[in-house]
Amino acid sequence: MTSRQVSPQRRFQAGLWNLLHSLLLILICLLILIPILWMVQMSLRTEKALFQMPPDFAHGWTFQNYVDLSTSGFGRNLTNSVIVSSATTALAMLFGIPAAYALSRYRFKAEGAIAFWILAARLALPIGFALPLFNIFIRLGLNNQYPGIILVYLTFSTPLAIWILRPFFDTIPQEIEESAIVDGATQWQIFQRIVIPLSAPGLVSVGVLTFIMTWIEFFYALLFTRGDMMTAPVAVVNFMQYAGWEWGKITTAGVLIMLPVILFSIVTHRYLISGLTAGAIKG
Repeated sequence: MTSRQVSPQRRFQAGLWNLLHSLLLILICLLILIPILWMVQMSLRTEKALFQMPPDFAHGWTFQNYVDLSTSGFGRNLTNSVIVSSATTALAMLFGIPAAYALSRYRFKAEGAIAFWILAARLALPIGFALPLFNIFIRLGLNNQYPGIILVYLTFSTPLAIWILRPFFDTIPQEIEESAIVDGATQWQIFQRIVIPLSAPGLVSVGVLTFIMTWIEFFYALLFTRGDMMTAPVAVVNFMQYAGWEWGKITTAGVLIMLPVILFSIVTHRYLISGLTAGAIKG
């Protein structure tokens, strides 16, 4: 059998595989998008329309849920989330970048131990830190304060930043830094003008991941905030009452919490994809 006789069969197999691959991708996208789209439509429906069976999509549409949420104080909770997530991301990057660079470039006796404890702090269960931190913050007066919740978030965001950024710095050839030293550049100049620009995709990806993780964090925010200091994910619990769950406000709050993450990811998706793929290759 010649190659010309086999090629149509191979083309058919390749076309069938591509079709199955495309159908699988479409199915995965639908599984991801359908719950999101369903939540969005629930936020635009009246309470009566939400529980109508069978659903009547021709009637029951309203923006009243967004109006009611704007007058419920939820805006303050969103502001808290913005402040806490932004400050946590900035501080995690401020501490994580030099720490990751040091672990990548310098060799010392305690390097393995430090790397292990950083990883252990990231993998430890949140409940293990909750009681000690709560007692410390009560004594220091940091409970239910911005500095307190930011410090709590740094316990898991800083180790994450270090462990993701270290491979990025490993991919930067040390010969570039050595050439800069020969040209008379200081270590700070090398770090600022060479290392940081070359690792920009990784920095953006880590910043996005850190922001998203702190934005949606619930456990620590539930323990360490209350009243006007509650973040948006915790404030959603206020709409789950004994008399009944306010599904319109719950889904509306969910949309508002999800929207900044989606917009942020769309704006930075190029850096995010290139950063994550670059950090996966060493050498």
